[in-house]
Amino acid sequence: MNEIIKKIEAEQMKSEIPEFHVGDTVKVYAKVIEGSRERTQVFEGVVLKRQGGSSRETFTVRKNSNGIGVEKTWPLHSPIVEKIEIVRLGKVRRAKLNYLRDRVGKAAKVKELVR
Repeated sequence: MNEIIKKIEAEQMKSEIPEFHVGDTVKVYAKVIEGSRERTQVFEGVVLKRQGGSSRETFTVRKNSNGIGVEKTWPLHSPIVEKIEIVRLGKVRRAKLNYLRDRVGKAAKVKELVR
């Protein structure tokens, strides 16, 4: 039974996912269906966390919109997520950046990693 589930999950996994980490600023291109029309919506923000594994892996992105913090969590291998584009690399020393929720303004910034 376990092998059947692994096969199904392997078929659903995407192959062209860029390597991004917690603290990176990314643009997530998501399909939005409104009635009969379909369009692509871009959500740009800092990756707060990545959790799970294989086909169940999710990532959370946070952005500031008109002074209000907005977070969205997407499944990494979902067909709704068209592509993920890395804008800048962040330099962090933690696996989850939950402390950014309490910060406002410049304090909520993540240092950029220069390579």
